[in-house]
Amino acid sequence: MAVLSEAAVRQINEICDRYESAATPLIMILSDIQNEFGYVPPEVQEIVSRRTGISVAKIYGVVTFYSFFSLEPNGKYVIGCCLGTACYVKGAQQVLDKFSELLGIDPGQTTSDGLFTLDALRCIGACGIAPAVSINGKVYPKLTADRVPEVIEEYRAKEAASA
Repeated sequence: MAVLSEAAVRQINEICDRYESAATPLIMILSDIQNEFGYVPPEVQEIVSRRTGISVAKIYGVVTFYSFFSLEPNGKYVIGCCLGTACYVKGAQQVLDKFSELLGIDPGQTTSDGLFTLDALRCIGACGIAPAVSINGKVYPKLTADRVPEVIEEYRAKEAASA
């Protein structure tokens, strides 16, 4: 989104307009932009800054602090591997490493086909079913590294069926 289209700028301005009277609009604006475009790149942050009077530095700080915001476009399927204490002690690092190996990407990256984004998360609140992985909201409980190939195949098959 390096060069924003007129339609994109118009959409961003409409989102900002929605929260014009809100006392603290930033999270709501950024959330709507994330939902609309899939990420919040620097050029969009600059528009939000001009519209709200909030510095780009503060906006960038919010975008990078909260894990649900992204500076880069995400893949169609976002794989969130929990590395919280309960998950970690039950093998979550090996699960994350297997996803990374099979997809050929590191956490925070997206596959070249745009299908998968891999994220290492601090906690997803599923300690009782550790190690847990979330893919677009679907939680895989007690996932082991040897089951990772079948999980990836599930999504690749889904794509092949819809093509």
